[in-house]
Amino acid sequence: MSDSSPARTATLVLDVWCELQCPDCRSALDDVRALRDRYGNRLDVRLRHFPLEKHKHAFAAAQAAEEALEQGTGWPYVEAVLERVEELNRTGEPFLVEVARELGLDAEEFDTALIDGRHILIVDADQAEGKAIGVTGTPTYVIGGERLDGGKSQEGLRERIEEIADRLLAEQA
Repeated sequence: MSDSSPARTATLVLDVWCELQCPDCRSALDDVRALRDRYGNRLDVRLRHFPLEKHKHAFAAAQAAEEALEQGTGWPYVEAVLERVEELNRTGEPFLVEVARELGLDAEEFDTALIDGRHILIVDADQAEGKAIGVTGTPTYVIGGERLDGGKSQEGLRERIEEIADRLLAEQA
């Protein structure tokens, strides 16, 4: 998922392999926000779906994130769900629709999207690509061809991403 448009001038892409029922991904939100603040439109932060089997609502949440993107509110939706992982754990799909309603999205269309599975192929494709490049847990970051596993520890990851981004931007200058 990317909120970028064709007119966007981002030169670097940071893929964030994430799962919306993952507490570690919630912890990573501060780093993602800080990276967005630091690099602005020079860094395209893209959510890539990697629902884990151990979280029974993760696949539906990934589909819901895609519907939010389609309705124009991708990252705000993702952040709202991650901030309340415990509610997702307890309530499941009704919570996903509730968050959509809270953000002013078309909740009825949201519910329909979860039922008809219109975003399943996007989620499946992300998951398959993640597996192909060695993603085994979330969050995992990929920037400049380097994969950084945040599922084991977030310690020092933002600094490492900044080092890579700064180097790549300097090479492009």
